[in-house]
Amino acid sequence: MTPVTTAVRAGLRRGLIELRQTMSTAQDVVNFLLPAAVFLVVMLFLRQVPVKDAPISVGAMSLPSMLGLNVAFGGLLAMAQTLTAEREDGTLLRAKAVPNGMLGYLIGKIVTISGSTVAAVLVLLVPGVLLFEGIGLTSLGAWLTLAWVLVLGLVATMPLGAVLGSLFTSPRSAALVMLPIMGLSVISGIFYPITVLPQWVQLVAQCSPIYWLGLGMRSAMLPDSAVVAEIAHSWRPLETFGVLAVWAVLGLVLAPVVLRRMARRESGSSVAARREKAMQRIG
Repeated sequence: MTPVTTAVRAGLRRGLIELRQTMSTAQDVVNFLLPAAVFLVVMLFLRQVPVKDAPISVGAMSLPSMLGLNVAFGGLLAMAQTLTAEREDGTLLRAKAVPNGMLGYLIGKIVTISGSTVAAVLVLLVPGVLLFEGIGLTSLGAWLTLAWVLVLGLVATMPLGAVLGSLFTSPRSAALVMLPIMGLSVISGIFYPITVLPQWVQLVAQCSPIYWLGLGMRSAMLPDSAVVAEIAHSWRPLETFGVLAVWAVLGLVLAPVVLRRMARRESGSSVAARREKAMQRIG
């Protein structure tokens, strides 16, 4: 067995252990369920609000969009914040000290965050399908679309999240990533049809994977008649695949380079200095 294979297997085991711990910890489970419950309640209040020119409510249209947003949050925010926190507490330094330890560490994080994101999607998807008219996965094609958008969305966002996480030195500074991501969410058609926004805002939103994740989820779950609320009255599956694939390639190219540079800069003294600053903030 090669060292790389050993690192991969260790990373898979670590990821599954962390995922099991997450799913069996009450606080983490509440963190999954509470936002989903809040979103569902809000969307239920919007069940009677129609989308202009589309035979569907704002609540029903928002549900698949929120699934796409969950994928983006899992890939971008969860990866960035986890990487920053474990860089501060010395976990990355310990991983660096083991042969191929960074490879195993990253694979473990991919498994944990992917599993957590899929769980968060299911928490919204299962009750949403039952509660909203017009929502459904009634064909094999719809299920396949949902699957490839979910997988490609994670591949497109997790490397970018790792890149973002490597740029910050503390969890507090990494929290700043939330602001631009929330801004992009607002203009990306997640909470209302993007076609109501000015054209230049629509162009900005289409540069982000968040818009395409929402569009891909809507194309899988909404009836064809709802497409009138989309740009060009089309689900644009080829464009969705292409843009997410471009972001995936960009992230996969950048992430190893950035993470290697970050790992080389890690040392016991840098970890100790960050811990001291953290203790001063707490004190």
